[in-house]
Amino acid sequence: MPPEIEQPGMSSAQAGTPAIRLLLVDDHPLFRRGMVALLAEETGLEVVGEAADIGEALRQIEKTRPDVVLLDNHLPGVRGVDAVSGLLQAAPQLKILLLTVSDDPADLATALRAGASGYLLKTCEVGEIVAAIRRASHGQIIIGAEMAPKLIHTLAGPPPAAASTAQAAAEAASPPASPADALTPRERQIAAAIARGASNKVIARELDIAETTVKVHVQSILRKLGLASRVQIAVYASEHGLAG
Repeated sequence: MPPEIEQPGMSSAQAGTPAIRLLLVDDHPLFRRGMVALLAEETGLEVVGEAADIGEALRQIEKTRPDVVLLDNHLPGVRGVDAVSGLLQAAPQLKILLLTVSDDPADLATALRAGASGYLLKTCEVGEIVAAIRRASHGQIIIGAEMAPKLIHTLAGPPPAAASTAQAAAEAASPPASPADALTPRERQIAAAIARGASNKVIARELDIAETTVKVHVQSILRKLGLASRVQIAVYASEHGLAG
């Protein structure tokens, strides 16, 4: 049978294709409002929710079941790139697109390693965002035109032999970095709190953040340290001087 062709003027629902459900996560209300207005003009896209932080994002994911999340990196409490793995644990089928001002290749690499579907800068055109949303919903990985060269530069390196020699020299000159070095200051605070037996609720109250945000941080700590439980975090924090 020939493929069904959507006729001009037909909505996605009328053509038999459900709209792509979007959640916007950004702490600037004006930016979210502008994105809602722009995306409302696109056929086949539906903004089903908004959130200003990761805690609210988790609640909205459970409530609205989005297909794609447009996620800012600079959020209160936890960075977007550090929250990707936690969001995907809450909804494994979710596609996450970072839409941010950060052009740091380290943020790009962190997002992709955590399972993000793409990384775009806020300087890109609306058409590029829309195309990225559609492609991400079909399982493609999208890197913005401004970030692609940075990714290539990050991945490019000396030949394996030269890299091994350089690595050996570096290791001889200094001791290997501890996995704890990868923790953010906030994650160190939470690891220390876990070591002294504090619950997520208590930690959230002490740090004045949402309990769901604490949960995201805990998942990030587990991933970065290669641990499997809060008990292991407590032991690790005590043994490596994180408990204060």
